[in-house]
Amino acid sequence: MNRTLRILFWLSVAFSFVMATLPHPPPIPGEPADKVQHMAAFATMSALAALAFPRIALLRIGLALSAFGAFIEFVQMIPMLHRDAELLDWIADSAAIAIVLGAAALARRARTN
Repeated sequence: MNRTLRILFWLSVAFSFVMATLPHPPPIPGEPADKVQHMAAFATMSALAALAFPRIALLRIGLALSAFGAFIEFVQMIPMLHRDAELLDWIADSAAIAIVLGAAALARRARTN
């Protein structure tokens, strides 16, 4: 199970990076707002990471995913990508990470009690 979850996690990371750096990404069904897309992507990655890597501290996972979100914003500054880097995107990423990993911390704590 962990192997499958780890594969899904890394696929979600790759998919998120590609979608965030394509000059003209394909439209998402329902055309959700940009911040909703950011939060959905980082919530998914956070949930998968918490499940796939149960021995890694959630704070460490959160910091790594938040750094990944910041990295994406820096990559989007490359002019030839025709993308816009926004501090609010990184804040949305980090908020989703905090919410999901906060819930994961409660779940981990409940399992140990």
